[in-house]
Amino acid sequence: MKYTNILKDLSYNDVKPSISVLFQTDSTKEIRILFKAGQIMAKHQTKFPITVTMVKGELDFGVDDTIHNLVEGDIVALAGSVPHDLTAKTDCIVRLTLSMADDVNRVKKVVE
Repeated sequence: MKYTNILKDLSYNDVKPSISVLFQTDSTKEIRILFKAGQIMAKHQTKFPITVTMVKGELDFGVDDTIHNLVEGDIVALAGSVPHDLTAKTDCIVRLTLSMADDVNRVKKVVE
């Protein structure tokens, strides 16, 4: 069994989104991304599918030149190789589920 609380030990970064690994399973990596209002993750993609869960806040999720407004409780599944970007409208807590074959450092490089 793996256990964590996505709402505990929050540490926002004033300059860029804060990325931390919550835990790994045999098939996924569970990532928390903390955004301050106005922070972005520029257009990027991965060859693996991802799932994005809005835990708290509101952000714009761009896919195929369409902006999708995500709010608390929204869940998005995105196929691999689909370019996407994120812009926080408010302070946000986002859960990102990656394939075990994906690399957390790839996600961290997007915000640098």
